[in-house]
Amino acid sequence: MEFLAENHPRVIHFALSLLIIYPLIETAALIYKKEYLEKTAHIILFLGVLSAIGAVLTGNQAENVASQWEEQGAIIPFGEINEHKEYANITLWYFAGLLVLRTVLVLKRKFAGFLRILVVVLALTGLYFVYETGEHGGKLVYKYGVGTELKKAEIEEE
Repeated sequence: MEFLAENHPRVIHFALSLLIIYPLIETAALIYKKEYLEKTAHIILFLGVLSAIGAVLTGNQAENVASQWEEQGAIIPFGEINEHKEYANITLWYFAGLLVLRTVLVLKRKFAGFLRILVVVLALTGLYFVYETGEHGGKLVYKYGVGTELKKAEIEEE
């Protein structure tokens, strides 16, 4: 499953971009009251959740590869990995819950007024979790070199 682990850096950027764009489009739909923006926001949220599932699955595989590296003598910052993993899971479940809430409101034709504003506030709040996930993931790459060719070369030397 090293293939999945190697694709984690590619997959996460879909989730990051979609989950950052979603609250902006949701806010624009509220302000401009355009139906096409509402529908676009819903689709972007759906795609963002799907890509977040992929990011979490590939991330779990990347953690397994890191465990194998540790067995070979590499120093792996598992504390930082666990924080990143925790925020990634929170982000996934937060936006999945928001998707369910938004879908139910749309289907029941109650996606208006206060409930619509609530969804926008929740969407904007979700940006915090996206930020924290990315912050911890970036630290793993740029501070510790996890998942980079440099880390692989370090392991092969030992």
